[in-house]
Amino acid sequence: MTREAHEDYRNDRAEAEVALMAMWDRIKDQAKGLQQQAQGARGAGGHGRPGTGSGGHGRSGGGSKAQLVSTLKSQLTSLKTELKSGAYRDASMAMCALVAAADGNVDPAERQHVESLILNNDVLQNFPSEQLRQRFNKHVDQMSFNFQQGKAEALQEIAKAAKKPTEARAVVQTGFVVAGADGYIAPAEEQVLREACSVLGLSAQEFGL
Repeated sequence: MTREAHEDYRNDRAEAEVALMAMWDRIKDQAKGLQQQAQGARGAGGHGRPGTGSGGHGRSGGGSKAQLVSTLKSQLTSLKTELKSGAYRDASMAMCALVAAADGNVDPAERQHVESLILNNDVLQNFPSEQLRQRFNKHVDQMSFNFQQGKAEALQEIAKAAKKPTEARAVVQTGFVVAGADGYIAPAEEQVLREACSVLGLSAQEFGL
């Protein structure tokens, strides 16, 4: 590569990074606005699933959460061409496994549901379905055998994506989109998303958590 071409490449990369950071600033602003809306809706009751009472534990209104999920899904899709690394693939599968087993129980129906969401996710179609299925089920199986140990290993896998901020955020976005596919995110799912943010060095508030 000539010196001029190298400089052009560096400039293009710098411009792309600036654009990505600006986009994440917009996401944070949107998440903050939705979180404020949700705070106003708390205490009204009736937003949780059957059996969850008034939807406590800091739950937000279903509408606001669905809006945030939709926003994050759109932003994730816009980064599809950037998200082709093995680190993102492996970390996102560990993230999805944590969502599937968030409450400590691995329900076969929930497992199948999450696997279906993974295989139909536009961004994750960057990878062969068998690679995704194998990695997802490996983590779910580990948590089925020993939840705490399996969870710790999944978080270690997620932490490997921390080197690239764009991929780190995309891992959490992927988990958020899968968890909120039905417009509701359970308290246990919010908790594992917050833990993922922690090991990735991200603020959970960026995602309205």
